[in-house]
Amino acid sequence: MLSTMQDVPLTVTRILQHGMTIHGKSQITTWTGEAEPQRRTFAEAGRRATQLANALRDELGIDGDQRVATLMWNNAEHVEAYFAIPSMGAVLHTLNLRLPAEQLVWIVNHAADRVVIVNGSLLPLLAPLLPHLPTIEHIVVSGPGDRSLIADAEAQVHEYEELIAGRPTTYDWPELDERSAAAMCYTSGTTGDPKGVVYSHRSIYLHSMQVNMSESMGLTDKDTTLVVVPQFHVNAWGLPHATFMTGINMLMPDRFLQPAPLAEMIERERPEHAAAVPTIWQGLLAEVTANPRDLSSMQQVTIGGAACPPSLMEAYDKLGVRLFHAWGMTETSPLGTMAHPPAGLTTEEEWPYRLTQGRFPAGVEARLVGPGGEHLPWDGESAGELEVRGTWIAGAYYGGAGGENFRPEDKFSEDGWLKTGDVGVISRDGYLTLTDRAKDVIKSGGEWISSVELENALMAHPEVAEAAVVAVPDEKWGERPLATVVLKEGSTADYETLRTFLGEKIAKWQLPERWAVVPAVPKTSVGKFDKKVIRRQYADGELDVTEL
Repeated sequence: MLSTMQDVPLTVTRILQHGMTIHGKSQITTWTGEAEPQRRTFAEAGRRATQLANALRDELGIDGDQRVATLMWNNAEHVEAYFAIPSMGAVLHTLNLRLPAEQLVWIVNHAADRVVIVNGSLLPLLAPLLPHLPTIEHIVVSGPGDRSLIADAEAQVHEYEELIAGRPTTYDWPELDERSAAAMCYTSGTTGDPKGVVYSHRSIYLHSMQVNMSESMGLTDKDTTLVVVPQFHVNAWGLPHATFMTGINMLMPDRFLQPAPLAEMIERERPEHAAAVPTIWQGLLAEVTANPRDLSSMQQVTIGGAACPPSLMEAYDKLGVRLFHAWGMTETSPLGTMAHPPAGLTTEEEWPYRLTQGRFPAGVEARLVGPGGEHLPWDGESAGELEVRGTWIAGAYYGGAGGENFRPEDKFSEDGWLKTGDVGVISRDGYLTLTDRAKDVIKSGGEWISSVELENALMAHPEVAEAAVVAVPDEKWGERPLATVVLKEGSTADYETLRTFLGEKIAKWQLPERWAVVPAVPKTSVGKFDKKVIRRQYADGELDVTEL
């Protein structure tokens, strides 16, 4: 028996059309560093996206599922590309501007990008790469920047505003298969070559619906969201698509990602919601502590990419800003969990739930797998590797031009579940608590030590700005923890003091013997602690390590 329901494809095109008509008055505000930011309504952005689609087809020859890359900050033009490219049937490929040059070259060539849209301020990054990017035929430049850097490029150079000017504001959008590719993003390649994740129109549409649900980010057209998480990082956690669904205004920081301008944006534009990794909020906290600003408009901050230290949550609670954990990854689009406590609890009773990574939404199934492949119970105690599957979860990686998509055994189970590489427990009521990355767990004398637990405990010390803990070889125990700490200015804390402080929260056998003070914890291209760099620095003798 078949249903009587209409079969309307779930596509990015429909999100675009809904946003520019139903929510046409909502605004995209792009910070410029000047007295007045750039403001553009969803209706204007939608018309410009339509003009961009016409230009890509008629002028640049994009007429199928060719890849169109973006090397851009978070701004209105990037939002236009987000909608124009997938809606016309091409594939949006966001490039991570913080990746090493050799990885960017590899990614562009693997995806066989035909066009790159670039902010002028990023031409110094793009120009040296161009001789190594034979598939790039067109460069579209948006905003101020030194064009002379690409004067000798073999690819044809276009000005974004000139390219779209005078183009039709209507487009005969194709009726796309909702399972066809809409966008792609590569993992950061911390082990081996980066891997391409290709999102379908269907997965983006369903993910956007989940982002907007009250049990997730709960976005509404009455509010403004500060989109700090980069648009090159997992579709900015789905926010540009979700905003066009609900009409929430967007505040885009462009290249002004430093704590001081972010604090000014919040005070002047009064966003109710924001999203970024913990390091952004740590920097902002230090800024507003030294130079007080009014952050009171922010009712909900979604924080992901890495575990949020409890001390950071407490500090923002005192400012009246509530941080909410989320968990996800490139392969999960990225929303996997969101930490809203259950109803009916006191503030004190809510706290343990807020420290978890959160509950799984209806679109994500989860299981824990032990070292022997056994499936573990959801009892809040049994720790295993998290595996997930669902409507916006990757089932393979992109195989490259002319290649088949592939499923590495270390990334996917035999029955198709994604192996996340995260180790944790799940409570009986479905709350996920991650204890570590599988590669970062410290295996000491047959027991596991959570590096994240040690880091959170260290960062609760009032004189510690940041801390990262890694496993290092030990003749007796196999591995032991090395604690690297960034001390606040004027700190007088020594290693014995910090170890004693840790001993009040952590079992004595887990306490690090090896310590080093560092000027800053190395970060990945998306702001996570880059522990492989610390391990290499230790192995090469670059750290000044004290052993207690």
